[in-house]
Amino acid sequence: MNKPRFSGLALKLAGVAALALPVLAVAPGAEAAQWQAAAAAKILTCTTDTDGYWGHAHCRNNANVVRAFRVTVKCGWWPDAIGSWKTLNPGGADVSSARCMGGTGVGSVDWQEG
Repeated sequence: MNKPRFSGLALKLAGVAALALPVLAVAPGAEAAQWQAAAAAKILTCTTDTDGYWGHAHCRNNANVVRAFRVTVKCGWWPDAIGSWKTLNPGGADVSSARCMGGTGVGSVDWQEG
C-alpha cells in the first residue's frame, strides 16, 4: 500500500491555511456585529404615544451629531406602519407619526434611529 507523501512546504502551507480560515470567517462577522451594535444604540431622547390608530414618536437630539429617526407602529391584525424619516440637528426636536389603516389598532409604538 502506498502512503501519501507531503513535502515540508505543503504541510506548512496547509497549517497556515488552517489557521487563517477561522480568522477570515470570524473577523467580518465580529466587525459587522460591532457596527450593528453602534448603529442600534439609540442616542435620541424619545417618548411615544398613541390614540388608538395613530402612533407618534416625539424625539429630541441631545447629542452633538445629526441624527435621523422614524416611528414604527405594530398594528393588530393589520400590516405594521412606519413613519417618515425626520432629521434632527443637535438640540432639535420633531415628531414622526404613522397610522394603522385597519385591524385592531396600535399594539405598540417604537422608533428607529439612522
